[in-house]
Amino acid sequence: MSISITDIVSGRQGFSGSDVPDPDLLAACVHCGMCLPTCPTYRMTGQEASSPRGRLWLMRAVGEGKLDLFDPEFDEQMYQCLNCRACEAVCPSGVQYGPLVEASRAQLEQHRKRPARERVVRKVALSMPFEDIRRIRASVKLLRLYQRSGLNRLVRRAGVLKVLRLETLEAMLPEIAEPPLVSGKESWAASTTNGHVNLFNGCVMSTVFSNVNRATGRVMAHNGIKCDVPAGQQCCGALHVHSGMMDEARKLARENIDAFGTNDDEIIVTAAGCGAALKEYDHLLKDDPVYAERAKAFSHRVKDVTEYLGGRDLVPATHRVDTTVTYQEPCHLAHAQRISAQPRKLMEHIPGVSICEMKESSLCCGSAGIYNIIRKEMADNLGDRKAGHIVATEADQVVTANPGCHMQLRTSLRRNNSAMPVRHIMELMDESYGGKGTAKAGSWAIERQG
Repeated sequence: MSISITDIVSGRQGFSGSDVPDPDLLAACVHCGMCLPTCPTYRMTGQEASSPRGRLWLMRAVGEGKLDLFDPEFDEQMYQCLNCRACEAVCPSGVQYGPLVEASRAQLEQHRKRPARERVVRKVALSMPFEDIRRIRASVKLLRLYQRSGLNRLVRRAGVLKVLRLETLEAMLPEIAEPPLVSGKESWAASTTNGHVNLFNGCVMSTVFSNVNRATGRVMAHNGIKCDVPAGQQCCGALHVHSGMMDEARKLARENIDAFGTNDDEIIVTAAGCGAALKEYDHLLKDDPVYAERAKAFSHRVKDVTEYLGGRDLVPATHRVDTTVTYQEPCHLAHAQRISAQPRKLMEHIPGVSICEMKESSLCCGSAGIYNIIRKEMADNLGDRKAGHIVATEADQVVTANPGCHMQLRTSLRRNNSAMPVRHIMELMDESYGGKGTAKAGSWAIERQG
């Protein structure tokens, strides 16, 4: 590890090694305060340090040797941040806050020594499951069996979850409706094809929410778009980037780039967090002599499913879906990708759907990857705030476009005595085209592979 002259004189350790926050990006902040009202943690605490402006000041202080890298306040604020990117969307100076906070976390992970227990937990919870999608697939198959067998009810009654401190995690888990969607095993095609896309399968979306990915394939086919799911895909690496585990994220990024090849077919994503991560592979791999250019080309191909469909003339829906919905905007869709109008446009395309806007629809719900697990109090407060706004609309269901949001909203609503269903926007779209049953009518067909 290299230490600067300033650090030696001051006795403070600054940034060093790889993934150093870019000083030019830090200098772009003029401390105007436009970001303050948009920041969830600032809204909850009212503290300057808990705002993007305050955190950027802390980063700059460490970079200039005025504050030690291991100062407790710096550590606290880098991880109290949800990295929702709402500040970026309103910043008049164009500060790229996301890459800065991610690099700051990477610095902490590189240079501090975590206790042995924390290292084991991170290895077991983040590295081992997500470095090979087959491990997650196997785990979710067991979870689905756990739900369908009724064992979950028995375990709850026996108090086992409370003893193991797994009550929160179990409560977040929705019903796993379908078996995992294995990459390279299924694709969807219509009799008349006027386009071709590749679906990013993801880890949680291909397992816990495999029904959403299959619904997406059917919607594509109804609109004459062949939808393949290339083999060899892995987790997008977003959780690793947010946790400062950059080397692990880069390994996953390279595997995904290889899996999708070098053609120009667009890559469709059903999870807002995954989409934001995939679109930033060019930044993640900018210093990689082999993958830098390939990462740029890959990122250019990535589109959220609402972005892709919202920019096309769609085949008219064939079924009414008589319901009132309210839309929860995922942070990494609305702020990181700046996609807000397209999801609403798609819902307006569905006959019978009425949209009732909620208050603060784009304020973070508290999910933020694993934030709702490691910082439960703040996440619960934000979740309760969101649940209150949802319930106030008196809608029949709440629609979102990200798995983390889905699980957080479901948990928050149940905690606030609401049984309102939470659905992905592609489930509504699929329902408007008749769902699974339309295969028998010849509207589309699944092609089995492998």
